Amino acid sequence: MIYHITFKVLWEQAMEDGFYRTKDLDHTGFIHCSDKDQVLDVAHRLFKGQFGLVLLEIDPSKLYAELVYENLNGNGDQQRPHIYGPLNIEAVVKAHTFKPSHMGAFTLPAKLSD
Repeated sequence: MIYHITFKVLWEQAMEDGFYRTKDLDHTGFIHCSDKDQVLDVAHRLFKGQFGLVLLEIDPSKLYAELVYENLNGNGDQQRPHIYGPLNIEAVVKAHTFKPSHMGAFTLPAKLSD
């Protein structure tokens, strides 16, 4: 599985449209995703203190668009999954409510697939 953090309102719109798009897709050509062990780092760096989020759990075998693992930072130590096209909603196994604690820290939902 791979994961993507987004706002619930954007995910709800995607369910109506049949596809999920991001501003990054329009600018860079791909949707940033994470492996399970990368999710919390991304959450704390990019979504600190934000509410109204969902964590999309994505089955790569169901993607219509190409999935590429790559390191675009040039440091060579951490590959991240990128979806090169819109995310078809059928590939999303579950949208988990994803909110920080009262102290602002995120934890992974208890029922993530392995």
